[in-house]
Amino acid sequence: MPTLQFKGKTFVQNHHLAVKYHQLVPKKDLSLTGNVSLHDNLIIQGDNLKALKALLPSYSGKIKCIYIDPPYNTGNENWVYSDNVNSPMLKEWLGQVVDKEDLTRHDKWLCMMMPRLKLLRELLSEDGVIFISIDDNSQHNLRVLLDEIFGTDNFIAQIVWEKIHSTKNDAKYISDNHEYVLFYCKNIDNFSVNLLERTEKMDARYSNPDNDPRGNWSSGDLVASEERKEGYYDVTGPTGKVFNVPRGKHWVYSNNNLLQMIDEKRIWFGKDGSAFPRLKRFLSEVQQGKKADTLWKSFDVGHNQEAKRELKAIFSDLEEVPFATPKPLRLIEQILKLSTNKNSIILDSFAGSGTTAHAVLELNKEDGGNRKFILVEQEDYANTITAERVRRAIKGIKTAKNENLKKGTGGSFSYFELGPTIEMESLLKGKNLPSFKEFARYLFYTATGEEFNEKNISEKTGFIGASKNYEVFLFYKPDLEWLKRNALTLDICKSLPKHKGKQRLVFAPAKYVDDHTCLEYRIDFCQLPYEIYRIQK
Repeated sequence: MPTLQFKGKTFVQNHHLAVKYHQLVPKKDLSLTGNVSLHDNLIIQGDNLKALKALLPSYSGKIKCIYIDPPYNTGNENWVYSDNVNSPMLKEWLGQVVDKEDLTRHDKWLCMMMPRLKLLRELLSEDGVIFISIDDNSQHNLRVLLDEIFGTDNFIAQIVWEKIHSTKNDAKYISDNHEYVLFYCKNIDNFSVNLLERTEKMDARYSNPDNDPRGNWSSGDLVASEERKEGYYDVTGPTGKVFNVPRGKHWVYSNNNLLQMIDEKRIWFGKDGSAFPRLKRFLSEVQQGKKADTLWKSFDVGHNQEAKRELKAIFSDLEEVPFATPKPLRLIEQILKLSTNKNSIILDSFAGSGTTAHAVLELNKEDGGNRKFILVEQEDYANTITAERVRRAIKGIKTAKNENLKKGTGGSFSYFELGPTIEMESLLKGKNLPSFKEFARYLFYTATGEEFNEKNISEKTGFIGASKNYEVFLFYKPDLEWLKRNALTLDICKSLPKHKGKQRLVFAPAKYVDDHTCLEYRIDFCQLPYEIYRIQK
């Protein structure tokens, strides 16, 4: 399989493994819920590479659909390369605006995208999918990069979206009316796609001229190309008129099957019974939906101007909303209808104006679903635009002309910010000590590689979860003096909940029991903070 070579690739292709885990710090005052939780809808402010790594303990292998709208690398977006990769060349790139004159802008863009795509793939469920909006500036590079990360077998489609609905006569050469949405799955063996709803126009093709009790139907051809001996025979209509296919063609069905279909009144000979026979296809028996195609017209899924009007309706109090090319709700809703069910988790790590969350909320309201969104946005407007749009969509806007927007969708979300890293050096110094829950989340995932569920933890017993092979315990408080004074003791060993046949993985600052006692109580002792280094390795 061809691969893409670019400056810095050797330094970033495994960079996602070196990204340190950061704490996720809840912000109750910015949330729209009385119970801030990582199991709620989420809006996370911070660098999306670090945020994706921080999400792994709770969401690895759980995301059904990812939609991202990254910078298109046009040279006009003023994005900045900000990944602290261990490479002199890449360190020189840090903090520099990537503009049109930058001869390495495509290299920088690919270096930015590669580790993020690798983490996004880890977050996807085995039947998960990813959709990425892009234009001609980077579509060709992104397609090859996705082939390398996801595999060519997992490519589903390159969708063409009509982003504007009229030709730009002031275009330099040809009016650029479209963008792309690249569509990949994680594992083609587990992949399936939903049908889209049938339209009124599609159903209007069906009628019932003979008042058939089975309902409306449309007629189909009974003749196929190529000659087959068993498919060449006479058919007698209700008036006695005899029909046959032209030479070189054949009836689609065998003689016996066609006679049975005539008896069942599934063959139409016209109103007077003398027309060439046709098959009756009943609306009640056709597939209740339609396959999506790769051309998404603005009439069906919206366009850029529609998206701008949507934002203006939500932020009518602002003179200007800082998004030149937002995506319309209908575009994201179509993606969700194709790829999710009522309980799916949807992730957007380039959240921008928050369209993805709004689309999730609208779809839940429409079909009674319980889909959940996770948004990540690092810019300053994460609260004032991204989260504020979601707040207004949930609560409703009394002055809105649109009835849906006026009533609101209902729902909630929890707002988090990226906090300090969790690492051995800071724990030794007593700096940036994480909360019990946050430390438990990090330790459980890094030690077992399995999902952490905060509902299972008990600070009293130290229990933080059970994996396939271990029951995991943590004895810890975010207090340096407490950490210096406390240890795993015989009393603690005796007080551990009755084990269920699994080995116990116990994290504590020290132990005052010997190896024989650990063996007796089926304990693998992990000393804090030193074991952090080992399990990270």
